[in-house]
Amino acid sequence: MSELRRRLIQDLELRNYSPRTVEAYVGHVADFARRLGRAPDQLGADEIRAYQLHLTQERQVSWSTFNQAMSALKFFYRVTLGWTAPLPQVAYAKRPRRLPQVLTRDEVARLLAAVDRPPLRLALRTMYSAGLRLLETTQLRVADIDSPRMLLRIRDGKGHKERWTPLSPCLLEELRGYYQLVRPVEWLFPGLRPGRPLDPTVLQKACRRAAERAGLTKRVSPHVLRHSYATHQLEAGVDLRTIQQVLGHTSLGTTQRYLHVTETLFRAAPSPLDRLPPPPTPPDDRGSTSD
Repeated sequence: MSELRRRLIQDLELRNYSPRTVEAYVGHVADFARRLGRAPDQLGADEIRAYQLHLTQERQVSWSTFNQAMSALKFFYRVTLGWTAPLPQVAYAKRPRRLPQVLTRDEVARLLAAVDRPPLRLALRTMYSAGLRLLETTQLRVADIDSPRMLLRIRDGKGHKERWTPLSPCLLEELRGYYQLVRPVEWLFPGLRPGRPLDPTVLQKACRRAAERAGLTKRVSPHVLRHSYATHQLEAGVDLRTIQQVLGHTSLGTTQRYLHVTETLFRAAPSPLDRLPPPPTPPDDRGSTSD
């Protein structure tokens, strides 16, 4: 491992970046150096621009991958290299405004029923029951279940923020039965490696397989269950502020996007065409004659 890579990893870990983010940032900086054929500390603004064109035109990466690569380079120059001079221009792609994919309640039920492994089915049910993110679900601990207060503790949410979410009575009963069978020690959903939580990719693959078995035509991932939770709660009459707190959104504007996919709002606002008065009855001209 080069000294620069070691320093970058240490800088990221000191700032409490998640292991997945550390891996991604290091990978982006390494790819940048390989593409330009020189050590990254010898590259500057022109090389960054050439790399941006490579990502967007040749590889045609998604906007999220592009922006993550730019964030990695910005961190590397500012923190690891300690540049005090103005940084090279690091542009970001404009995020397209897409509505979240949402399943109906029937589709959620079919999806969950189609998961073939009971522990993975329970993990996805837990995710949907509280609107959790994928990593928040896989990193739940047994100690995070507060049954007297009917709450779930989310220790390390996005932005390293801790919060509490409501614990479903139905889910609690399922978790109790699961605990009697599995006897997890630390992690609520343990992985194959001793002492490690469930690998998120295992849950992603199980979700995709279940969607195929259930015959769902929508593109389904575990995060779609989080979107579906928020939308279904809105349709049930739960206020936006409460949903914001449960989901762990910093901004209420992030939660408001679910208003655009809520069926009850559309039903409450029918088309003005349906409110037009009936058209006048045309005159009866059956007895008229033409000249």
